[in-house]
Amino acid sequence: MSVDREVSVDSASERRTAPAVRLSGVGKRFTTDGAPVLDGIDLAIAPGEFVCLLGASGCGKSTLLSIMAGPEPATSGSVDVGREGAALMFQEPALFPWLTAGANIELALRLRGVPASGRRARAGELLDLVRLGGAGDKRVHELSGGMRQRVALARSLAQERPVLLMDEPFAALDAITRDLLHDELERIWRETGRTIVFVTHNVREAVRLGERVLLMSSRPGRIVREWRVDTSGQRRIGAPEVAALADEITNDLRTEIRRHAA
Repeated sequence: MSVDREVSVDSASERRTAPAVRLSGVGKRFTTDGAPVLDGIDLAIAPGEFVCLLGASGCGKSTLLSIMAGPEPATSGSVDVGREGAALMFQEPALFPWLTAGANIELALRLRGVPASGRRARAGELLDLVRLGGAGDKRVHELSGGMRQRVALARSLAQERPVLLMDEPFAALDAITRDLLHDELERIWRETGRTIVFVTHNVREAVRLGERVLLMSSRPGRIVREWRVDTSGQRRIGAPEVAALADEITNDLRTEIRRHAA
C-alpha cells in the first residue's frame, strides 16, 4: 500500500490546533512477505508536546522515528509531520572530528541555506542556548561526551524544524552527565517550544522528561498504553513521584516483554 505524507493546512487557526505529528494506521515490513515490524500505529502529538517512547529492544521505536523523519518509508498508513518536517538526533553525536564545534553547527546552517555572513553568529547563539558559549573553536576531541551531545543538539536545532526526534541521545553517558542534560533539555524545550519525540530504554528518564509516555509492544510494534505525567510537581529523576510512576510503567513493560518471550 502506498503511504500518504500529508500536507499541513493553510488556515492559521487550523495550524494552531492541528497535531504537529499525526500517524494513522502506520505499518512497516522490511520485505513483502516478512513479519510486520510496526502495525496499526495511530498517534497524534500536539505542537510543543514532549512525548517519550518506551519498549523492549527490537520493538520498532527507532524505525518509527525514522518513518517520522522521512528517510524510512512506511509500508502502509499515513504520516504527517508538517511541511517543515523533523530533525533527527541519534545516540552517537556523529560530529565531524576535523571541524570545530562551531563549524559542525555552521555546516547544518549552510545546508539549510543560511548565508555565510550569518552562520557564525547563529552558531554562537545555538552554542549559548546549549550552555556551550565560548566552546565554538574547540575540536571534537577536546570535548567531553556530554559536551559533544550538546553540540549535536545545537546542530539539530540549527535545522529550525518544529519537531525534534531524539533516539536515545543520552544512553551512552554517565548518570551524572545524563541528569544534567535532562535539566538542559527541559530548559531548551521550554525556551524553544519544540515538539519532541524522545526514544529511551530508561523508564525513569521517560517519566523525568515526558509529558506523555507511550509503551510499545513487540512483534509487531504497537502502542499499547500511555501515561500522562504531572509536570507541575518534582521532576528530578530520583523524586518519589517519578519513582512511583516509573515502577508502574516498568511493571507493564515487563509484562509486555514476558508476553512476547513466551
